[in-house]
Amino acid sequence: MDVRSELSEFLKSRRARLTPEEVGLASHGGQRRVRGLRREELALLAGVSVAHYTRLEQGNSDNVSPKVIDAIARTLRLNEDERAYLHRLAHPPQARHEAPRVRVREGLQRVLDSMEHNPVFVLGHHTDIVAWNRAAAALVDLAAFPPERRTWSHQVFLNEEYRLMLGADWQRFAGEHVAYLRVLLARNPEDPRLTAHVRAMRDASEEFRRLWDEHDVATWSHRDYRFVHPVAGELELFGETMLLPGDPDLSELELLVAEPGSRSEAALRYLASTTDRKASAELT
Repeated sequence: MDVRSELSEFLKSRRARLTPEEVGLASHGGQRRVRGLRREELALLAGVSVAHYTRLEQGNSDNVSPKVIDAIARTLRLNEDERAYLHRLAHPPQARHEAPRVRVREGLQRVLDSMEHNPVFVLGHHTDIVAWNRAAAALVDLAAFPPERRTWSHQVFLNEEYRLMLGADWQRFAGEHVAYLRVLLARNPEDPRLTAHVRAMRDASEEFRRLWDEHDVATWSHRDYRFVHPVAGELELFGETMLLPGDPDLSELELLVAEPGSRSEAALRYLASTTDRKASAELT
């Protein structure tokens, strides 16, 4: 990712969201030549010089203090995810080069296999799905895809079966995914695999490209799923994310559960007991 260009485009997009009235400025009527606040107005409200803010919006964050970034974030009314994203763009972390794909530890795979009725996915650092159990396979047939297409990006945007399962919830899920992917890229902007992944998805999906160009950012640790499964029908599930700090080549584990005693729980048990799809440990 070109951090300077992303910093510039992100600030412009957030400045364009605000109107003078929203921040207490008089509009003085008439047609404004720019959408949203002007640079001069934003700099005034943030308490920084116009020249200082202009350099930042041009992608030059040299000698810009965290205090100034916070002032600009408050003026732009950024939420916590957006504020953290702006800080990472202004002060990028050192590059971290990823190791090749690795198999999960035997102990971690045992954890997955022990959860017979609840779908579990283990993710790498690029939304790649490194491992999953049979219950997860019953939802998404990941074994049917080559390794390079076993990513949530490919499933959300290029797997029509998965898109149909999400149904009316697809737009929300797609937006959340792209917003989180942008956060991942800000954490390691020079990661060649992640940069290549974003580039490939922009080329492969017009919808991905449109959402990416909106510059939304968001993190998540839990979320609700509403699937319409071709076999089990409607499923209401809760997703919980658990970080894996002891596995540097992995990112997180996502566990999907249903409300105890619900129809969705019974459907998960049925799917897991009848599926002939393969878990990751069976792909040898």
